[in-house]
Amino acid sequence: MNITAPLDRKTAENLRAGDSVLISGTIYTARDAAHERMVKNYENGEPFPIDLEGQIIYYAGPCPAKPGEVIGSCGPTTSGRMDKYTPLLLDNGLAGMLGKGGRSAEVTEAIKRNKAVYFGALGGAGALIAESIVEAEVIAYDDLGTEAIRRLRVKDLPAVVLTDSMGNDLYSDGRKKYAEI
Repeated sequence: MNITAPLDRKTAENLRAGDSVLISGTIYTARDAAHERMVKNYENGEPFPIDLEGQIIYYAGPCPAKPGEVIGSCGPTTSGRMDKYTPLLLDNGLAGMLGKGGRSAEVTEAIKRNKAVYFGALGGAGALIAESIVEAEVIAYDDLGTEAIRRLRVKDLPAVVLTDSMGNDLYSDGRKKYAEI
């Protein structure tokens, strides 16, 4: 299924855990340090560095680009490291996240509450994923290096819905099905 970012809520609500998608459009990278800074600044009355409404944040810190490339290897990092920040971002308009690994119960509840979605990308496939990135630009926190926030324009970035807007979770559902065998 092809989807376009930013993500409208109707699209997010219609996705189901296990769906394979190709994401095209604009997404943003942000990892641990950027999340911590965004939340601390917000708590101190500063606006987020991007309008979160409908956006997808990709938990990645891309490698520097080689000459002639748009970006270096750009694989997902473990999403759980962002869990303490994620509910606040979802409550402020974030529609999707892209990373790897399971999420906490608090994040799953925030996904359900906000009709959002959590996508998974294949760990170890950063070079392949980079082929889907057609444009990359640092837009905030340049001092964080690879963890700076980047705006990416992507075309057909492959992902799987890991947690859908109803709280269905591919990891826990998969474990239950496996246990039944």
